[in-house]
Amino acid sequence: MPPTDFGLNELIGHRPDLRAPEGFDAFWQRTLDEARSHGGPVKAERVTDQYGLRTVEVDDVRFPGWNGEPVAAWLLRPRGATGPLPVVVMYIGYTGGRGLPTEHLFWPSAGYAHLVVDSRGQGHDTPDRGEGDGTQWAEGFMTRGIDSPESHYYRRLMTDCVRAVDAVAELPGLDAHRVVATGGSQGGGLALAVAGLTGEGVAAVMPDLPFLCDYRQGAQLSTDGPYQELVEYLRWHSRHKLEQTFATLDYFDGVYFAQRATAPALFSVGGMDPVCPPRTVYAAFNHYAGEDRTMTVWPFADHAGGCGSTPPTQLAWLAERGLVPQP
Repeated sequence: MPPTDFGLNELIGHRPDLRAPEGFDAFWQRTLDEARSHGGPVKAERVTDQYGLRTVEVDDVRFPGWNGEPVAAWLLRPRGATGPLPVVVMYIGYTGGRGLPTEHLFWPSAGYAHLVVDSRGQGHDTPDRGEGDGTQWAEGFMTRGIDSPESHYYRRLMTDCVRAVDAVAELPGLDAHRVVATGGSQGGGLALAVAGLTGEGVAAVMPDLPFLCDYRQGAQLSTDGPYQELVEYLRWHSRHKLEQTFATLDYFDGVYFAQRATAPALFSVGGMDPVCPPRTVYAAFNHYAGEDRTMTVWPFADHAGGCGSTPPTQLAWLAERGLVPQP
């Protein structure tokens, strides 16, 4: 894929006039109040021995998410750590789940606790029972319940992600005042949502190549990936559902969460990303409300971004802000 049609200088100044729906804040306040009203305990079972690990402890976690439904997560931490540990809460890319704990050893190896959150319906351990009209055009999740914000899939998933941060306070040995939300692609968009919805509930956010930002531009500019589900849907329904579709998606747009987020933020963008076009990432970045925001640019990268260079870049950025485990 060639570089984006905007050069870097244009991207740096790209701040489209985007405004959240009038009922955005009330919708999310009501959604989260309803989810929290269901309550329920956070459960953790030690399963380290099942995976042959010697330097990392692993707990299999269940916490109440949307409608009180149990959401799966892994909690990994350095063996023998007494805490309270800073926590990196990670959300997963599109169609992925929490996988196996052996896939997530970087952050506990660096001394952090690491909560890896399953994505309902995408991972194998958290089903999406769904609600509402059941509308779905293509295989995938972008159009699931697309006729209304009330029924859309991302209402449920983003609620789960916020409830994961709530769950940190109930897990022993973790520092609920030093929570870092992160993830790549869909996970980056979910981390942005959490930062915008929890306020001071997160100490930092690291959206890596974030998806779910400026849906209209994503659908128009992307040449690969999940935005194509919207393209396919609107190819057949644009006459009578174009505005309704984007009116629904406005309630789940990372740009509007960014406008409400104030925690220090480390974004990244791939200059040749066909899945999350750079213009959509910069729309969220340039609308970000917090003063401490940094963009890492990988000019010749596709949707893989910085690959193995990303974790040490994030580690150094956290260290500059004092968000490190105590020796």
